[in-house]
Amino acid sequence: MVLNAVWAIPVGDVGGVARHAADVAGVGVPGWRLRFLVPDGPVVDLLRSRDADVVVGRFGPAHGLTASLAALRRASAGADLVHTHLAYADVVGALAKPRGGVLVTTEHGIADTDLVYHGSPARSRARAALHRLRLRRADLLLAVSQATLDVVRRKWRPPASLPTHVVHNGVDPLPEPPAEPGLHVASLARLAPEKRLRELVAGFAVLAARRPEARLTLAGVGPLHAELVEQVGRLGLTDRVDLPGFVDAASLLESVHVLAQLSVWENCSYSLLDAVVRGRGVVASAVGGNPEILPGRCLVDPADAAAVADALEAQGTQPEQRPTLLADWPDVAAMAKQVGEAYAEVAQ
Repeated sequence: MVLNAVWAIPVGDVGGVARHAADVAGVGVPGWRLRFLVPDGPVVDLLRSRDADVVVGRFGPAHGLTASLAALRRASAGADLVHTHLAYADVVGALAKPRGGVLVTTEHGIADTDLVYHGSPARSRARAALHRLRLRRADLLLAVSQATLDVVRRKWRPPASLPTHVVHNGVDPLPEPPAEPGLHVASLARLAPEKRLRELVAGFAVLAARRPEARLTLAGVGPLHAELVEQVGRLGLTDRVDLPGFVDAASLLESVHVLAQLSVWENCSYSLLDAVVRGRGVVASAVGGNPEILPGRCLVDPADAAAVADALEAQGTQPEQRPTLLADWPDVAAMAKQVGEAYAEVAQ
């Protein structure tokens, strides 16, 4: 028997959650027919490119609570299960849950540090209280890393009776790439304080002083652009550091040697996974789900510029030190199968 599930996603942009949904849409969840409720935006074409059943509705913070509730109730009429992604959809899903309904939620983006997402301790406490309430309505909680689940338990204190599972973001292995040494370093991140790009530039400056061939690309847009340009100029690195704005991530990863990601927090980074399967060097902060993906030699303290420089150099010039995908890391099909196995625990 095939059951019906509705995935509710409140953003129309293409980011990590859209990637996750599109990957699952492409392979399917065994035993389930999926429908995706999303607002209008690039995510619609992405999902339809995977032959997904997409409902474009007035759903998400841009449309308000009343319209979002109505859109979810319409899209999920007759469904056996609703699966929400991201905080806004999680709350709407809890409010819209009918008697006897089954509600699943995946946590993609909680941070151990309160100020990463909420801006103030008071706002963080208010959000935590809201999440504690909405989790009382959930039947199953999935998390994209063990670190994510640990923080959910500590901050939101879900009911002890709520089933929980870690389902890592799946990535398909690629053919063995050529292990070419080099020192073209890149970052794929919003130019924002929580990405610690100023620390990356400081570490790169130490590397650049001893390796004249080293280059750095800071791909992305955000509020720190002007400050980063000033820092690069002050350090005399204008001809060594490029800030191209938005770029195609896959194309950039094909052309660089090392990906650097020194964020304050990451849950289960697709950028890291994509770099690993492409045979790139990786240097990252030892936070969140990063240690679940990477060995210790790839993890650094972003505040230690010398350590950042050493790790960038080793990952660039010694391909044998680069990380590989863990043997038990799920590919996309295995990830979708794990979702289906979790559904089976709660679906009627």
